[in-house]
Amino acid sequence: MNIEELKKSVRNIPDFPIPGIQFKDVTTLFKDAHILRELTDVLYEMYKDKGITKVAGIESRGFIMGPLLAFRLNAGFIPVRKPGKLPAAVYEETYSKEYGEDTIQVHQDAINPGEIILLHDDLLATGGTMAAAVNLIRKFNPQKIYVNFIIELEELKGREVFDSNVQLDSIIKYAV
Repeated sequence: MNIEELKKSVRNIPDFPIPGIQFKDVTTLFKDAHILRELTDVLYEMYKDKGITKVAGIESRGFIMGPLLAFRLNAGFIPVRKPGKLPAAVYEETYSKEYGEDTIQVHQDAINPGEIILLHDDLLATGGTMAAAVNLIRKFNPQKIYVNFIIELEELKGREVFDSNVQLDSIIKYAV
């Protein structure tokens, strides 16, 4: 399967969650076993030789491919969650969104200094959530941070919020 076939499997939902937004629904990639396996294989091939020690998935769609990828890479999985969801001591990062602020958290014992971390989420739009996740993971002094998305909406220029120390990859790109 190639990228165009994966792209054709993404469902478009017009005017969701608000009028004017063309929502890219990745759940259609996950419901078909063949496509899910292909997507997992594509992600694995991208990172198999990078020395990844932990995959961090952002709530909630990052919790789908993140653990599958961690398993394939023989790495641990770390959930990056919204406030109040993690039971032990956390680090947190607050960031601005279009309509206010949001916060994400990770357990303080999730990562050891010097680890190689892959941050995964389903979609890159403006980049705010993932930029906050990168800042959060930097608190652990990792050796390297990789960032991955299934989909990138190129016109929104979310890639530009990341500095050159972060390798950012996406699988499916839309001009929007």
